[in-house]
Amino acid sequence: MDGKLDFPLHGSSLQLVKHSGVALDYILKVKFGCVASFDGVDFENETSFSLKNKPIAPEKRCEFNISSGVTLSVWKGDLTAFPADAVVNAANACLQHHGGLARALSDAGGPRIHQESSAYIKKHGPLTTGEAVALGAGLLQNKMIIHAVGPELSIKPTQKEVEQAGPLLKMAIRSILDIVQKHRLVNVAIPAISSGLFHYPVRECAETIVSAVKNYYESSSGQKHFPKEVCLVNHEDPTVKEIERACRQMFSPHQTRSYSQATASMNKGPDMPSFPVQTGKIRLTLKKGNIEEQKTDVIVNTASQDRSLRIGQISKAIFRKAGPEMQKEVSEAVKTNYIICTKPYGLQCKQVFHTFCPDKRSHKASAQILHASVLDCLWTAVTNKHKSIAFPAIGTGALGFSKRECAMIMLDAVAGFSHECPCDLDVHFVIYPSDYETFQAFQEQITLSQESPSHHNFSLGQTSAAAEAEAWIGSHTSRAPTPLIVLHGPTEESTREAAKWLSNHLSLSSRSVEICNNFIQHFSEKNHLQLSKMVEAGVWIEEFFVLGHACIRVDSESEEDTAIAALRVEEMLCKIQEQFIDEEKYELQLLSNKEVEKIKNPALNELFEQKTKQLQCSRIEKMFQRIPAQFCEVILNIGFHAELAPPEDPAYGEGIYFTNTPKTAMKIWRRHDDEYLYFVEAGVLIGKSAPGARGLILPPVGQNPNIRYDSVHGGTDVAVIFSGYQALPRFIYTCRKE
Repeated sequence: MDGKLDFPLHGSSLQLVKHSGVALDYILKVKFGCVASFDGVDFENETSFSLKNKPIAPEKRCEFNISSGVTLSVWKGDLTAFPADAVVNAANACLQHHGGLARALSDAGGPRIHQESSAYIKKHGPLTTGEAVALGAGLLQNKMIIHAVGPELSIKPTQKEVEQAGPLLKMAIRSILDIVQKHRLVNVAIPAISSGLFHYPVRECAETIVSAVKNYYESSSGQKHFPKEVCLVNHEDPTVKEIERACRQMFSPHQTRSYSQATASMNKGPDMPSFPVQTGKIRLTLKKGNIEEQKTDVIVNTASQDRSLRIGQISKAIFRKAGPEMQKEVSEAVKTNYIICTKPYGLQCKQVFHTFCPDKRSHKASAQILHASVLDCLWTAVTNKHKSIAFPAIGTGALGFSKRECAMIMLDAVAGFSHECPCDLDVHFVIYPSDYETFQAFQEQITLSQESPSHHNFSLGQTSAAAEAEAWIGSHTSRAPTPLIVLHGPTEESTREAAKWLSNHLSLSSRSVEICNNFIQHFSEKNHLQLSKMVEAGVWIEEFFVLGHACIRVDSESEEDTAIAALRVEEMLCKIQEQFIDEEKYELQLLSNKEVEKIKNPALNELFEQKTKQLQCSRIEKMFQRIPAQFCEVILNIGFHAELAPPEDPAYGEGIYFTNTPKTAMKIWRRHDDEYLYFVEAGVLIGKSAPGARGLILPPVGQNPNIRYDSVHGGTDVAVIFSGYQALPRFIYTCRKE
């Protein structure tokens, strides 16, 4: 059962949400699996503790056609959430993602972004200005991130400096587009490289990038692959305007196609499907067809109040194709909000959403219920992770709505939802082939759409027949009277738990908050740096451990600062939790479908016990080593030796390497050509450990020059010993390569 719950906001809780909405949205998703929409909340810039701004839905400003058939488009949007095959990062030479766009992409993409970048630099060395490299996108929705190094200028560059930087920026753009061709990408999102932290003047930067893209494709007639679209994407309005200005300057005005013009082009012949319209993450298509024949993930039905599928033309058509089992499920189901969800049975979709709107002539709130029913369908589709949904024209038959009213109300619901929709969704309005008047009514309403940030993308028809419904929509849906958080979760229980958590954390009832979460033990150096910034801002933070629980206490002089800091800590813990789960899933997948052989060797066990006593080490670490197939039997008989499994890069010394996880072992030992993967699980005596260094053949000496350390380490994941007796092999895992 899907859960939906409204959480009203008042006074101090509203102010806190205005400041910390992004963090709250993320926390609710990770903790409870809930999608949160914020109604009636005007978000502020989040200055305290460096919380990022609320992501904006991508907004296409204009597009141009290059002679090779490539579309060049200008967007205002957030690159961390932009739907393209590849997004481009404005990187530095060492791929250190410390600030600006680089940090935003790294934070959103998770630890793999940093790990892959570090591994690349370690293997290949720094990039040069104008170079670009394609690496993984981590948790982002894209196939890859293209890291491109643009020229870095002085804070106030001279004209000569800008002129000298121009060819280097063009080289960076060409490097990006070469990668697009190599990987046969459909589209790529490019920001204004070098314009931010690298001080390239925005106007000149825009002109250089646009001309570089234009020249690249106009002079590439022999090229084998052309992308469908190159998207120039930036989130700051002044930069977007400069990019747009540069495009208009370099292309003929008649090539421009704005959003409004795209929607106007929908006035085609009555039998033609409409031009798809993009609003936020919603892709809207108006078409003629039979609703029961659609192959979208969801088909929406309009059923009678008594749940009979044999009443109404649309419902009867769906019933005939689906079969009698659907009627049985509808009759027995519990209605959630405005709809009932059933299996598709004989239909070619994944689910059917049944709506039950009342007759307009006998129910005063019929327009409201129709509007709310469409919204409920959209939210349920997103919550259930569907990608497409098909609506009929609800209400134009026996329910008494005019065709224009129906179009206006349904389109307004979609437009309002587009501002909150968290993921891509294809929405189809499917009109019966011979119903020309209904098709025309929807077409006219879409054509009236106008591009305005303060208004829905679909304007409402100004007809007397629609006046009452429009008045209700204006007062009840465009901006809720009471600000609130609308929670949509996988179950009713999840939304209630989320609401209880919100009540506790938004109450601002104390200047001191305790957070108990054992993921605190996984805090990295970066996390502790973030905590120290909070301390610098006047928040007192204490970490402690009690009765097996890791805890953080947050105190400040005001309840609001305490709550903001506590939410920031919760956000950090959620990110660590997601990273932990991601790594655990990787290891479970890695060690699935495996054979396990337990190692029993009394002689090795005796030597290990003697070494334990010699080192006076009571703690034995469980660690892993990846080995070649030919040495499995050798390790069973004589234990570990440096010659059997040398790492790809002995950066911490010439000893015997072990890792904390199989995942890390895959990075330390890469070049094995065996059919399977072989891991040895061992008990390892780390003892007193020092940082490793290249060339070590023994552990370094400590403060006493006569006493050496027992081992060395490389960070927290790698240990190196120099005596095979310090490790006891316990199991050998044979795993299939994925």
